[in-house]
Amino acid sequence: MNEKLKKILKTLLPIALGVFLVWYSYYKTSPEDRTQILFYIKEADLFWVSISILLGILGHISRAVRWNFLLEPLGYKPKIINNIFIILMAYFANLGIPRTGEILRATALTTYEGVPFEKGFGTIVTERVIDVIMLLSLIGITLLLQTDIILGFLQDKGFNIKGLLLLMGAGLVGLVFFFIFIKKSSHKIAIKIKGFVKGLMEGVFSIFKMKKKWAFVLHTLFIWGCYIGMLWVIKFTVPETIHLSLSQLMVAFVAGSFAMTATNGGIGLYPIAVSSALTIFGISAVSGDAFGWIMWIAQTLMIVVFGAISFLVLPLFNRSR
Repeated sequence: MNEKLKKILKTLLPIALGVFLVWYSYYKTSPEDRTQILFYIKEADLFWVSISILLGILGHISRAVRWNFLLEPLGYKPKIINNIFIILMAYFANLGIPRTGEILRATALTTYEGVPFEKGFGTIVTERVIDVIMLLSLIGITLLLQTDIILGFLQDKGFNIKGLLLLMGAGLVGLVFFFIFIKKSSHKIAIKIKGFVKGLMEGVFSIFKMKKKWAFVLHTLFIWGCYIGMLWVIKFTVPETIHLSLSQLMVAFVAGSFAMTATNGGIGLYPIAVSSALTIFGISAVSGDAFGWIMWIAQTLMIVVFGAISFLVLPLFNRSR
């Protein structure tokens, strides 16, 4: 199989998986449940849906402002409005082909702001490193807040908790030995892994070298607060989920975050992941599916509408370039 065909298959696989999961989600529910889910979606309070979309927009604006904190030490200060358009375009592009948004984002920054591609792309990689760290931190906090519930759920499903803990312990020990081996090895793969880890660490520590590091940290917290808020307000659109606490919804947030990385924009998988997480707290499959679909539709609609507008407006706003 040649490289071009491999790349095409790699691109189409997440799309095909997403389409299959949409079909599976439809197929696994009874006609009565589908009718109820559609009823919840149609009757969703537009006020709370609009608040969710607004929080998403505020998060993207904050990300656009924060981006300049990474670019300023390199000698560049793009217009915030251009940053906003470019970021929205990138998210829109990622809905079609995963990870093309990052390349488009760096290219657009070069075209309209004169920032060299490699420098712009480096700041985007640093952003992604920070996002990964924030997500891992939220996963840790969620596990601490909901340890008893999650362990109880796993026991009910027949999982051996002691066995899982031993497996996790063995995994950590194995990971330590793996990194010791990688550190000493001169194999081609080991060198790549060391380079990747080094890049991650450099990305993290670069924050402390910038002039506006505390502003960067505050914007990072605000961005992720908006992401969590987007999901939290959606609970008011489904009667059965209104009573859920923030710590309970964090389980759904983490599940949804993993789903977003597995398929294009979480298509098909996001509602399933969120619904499965909510069943831990006694939420019915119908209400969980409705919650997941309302959330996914709201955030996807935001990206599609504002991303498409950004594609059209950015060149017009920068006619001189």
